[in-house]
Amino acid sequence: MMERVDRNGMQVASSLAAFIEAEALPGTGVEADTFWQAFADVVAEFSPQNKTLLDERESLQNQIDDWHRARVGQPHDAEAYQAFLRKIGYLIPEGADFAIDIDNIDPEIATIPGPQLVVPITNARYALNAANARWGSLYDALYGTDALGDAPDGKGFDPERGARVVAWAKDFLDRSAPLASGSHAVCDGYSIVDGALMPALADPDQFVGFTGDANSPSGILLVNKSLHIEIDVSREGQIGASDPAGVNDIRLEAAITVIMDLEDSVACVDAEDKVVAYRNWLGLMKGDLAEEVTKGGKTFTPCTEPGPGLSVAPVVVKFL
Repeated sequence: MMERVDRNGMQVASSLAAFIEAEALPGTGVEADTFWQAFADVVAEFSPQNKTLLDERESLQNQIDDWHRARVGQPHDAEAYQAFLRKIGYLIPEGADFAIDIDNIDPEIATIPGPQLVVPITNARYALNAANARWGSLYDALYGTDALGDAPDGKGFDPERGARVVAWAKDFLDRSAPLASGSHAVCDGYSIVDGALMPALADPDQFVGFTGDANSPSGILLVNKSLHIEIDVSREGQIGASDPAGVNDIRLEAAITVIMDLEDSVACVDAEDKVVAYRNWLGLMKGDLAEEVTKGGKTFTPCTEPGPGLSVAPVVVKFL
């Protein structure tokens, strides 16, 4: 039986109480007594309303179950079923058009068009991978998947496939950030002159910034429809050494936001599950979540530490 402790009249799982008091609260300026009293007040205020909602849910479910039982063996009548759901209040009339105020909301959620990842927060490795998926290598994505029309054979590096990857990626640059004249595919080098990228872009405003020396930048940051493209330049790199412009990789903003899920992907029911989830969430918020991983015979510890000029994906937590 789960061990419980009394906190302001509430019976709280001892593992959850220990996590709150020893890990979550230190550094916040909130004392344990203050937290538990405030939590008890919230429970007292909203428990009656919550019970009413749960009772309504149970009533709707019972009516739906009865409707189906009464029609066992009969063909499904979609119109009759929809009318029934409307009658019992499960479906309600569509409301008027509305707008959502996006003030004080991160632009990644409010205005930037981009993909979102959903991962179970109980898996620290998945959570870290998702948070760090804000940026991804286009070269790796093209080489390691079937995005080119076929998958790699897994027999080591294929130079022909590598050339196809580079050609596709350079064509992507021509489509996403075209030059005023010529092609990224035949460009023999990039430089920054009077604050502008050379060779010049068809739309100079797509140039955002650079790293390294202006005459020989190590990184070039472009933007297209609010999403960024980073050109990694290294003439000493494995790929850059043979590239006319020294391009070693192209990195894209990928997962703009991440949902750390406590609902659909996982079932955080008991206190032990919840503590795992809350501990991982706390680690993401504090930036100290880490998980030792062994892959390909090598052990490493990923964490939320983006490189210079980069950023991790903003994360939100989704509760049931």
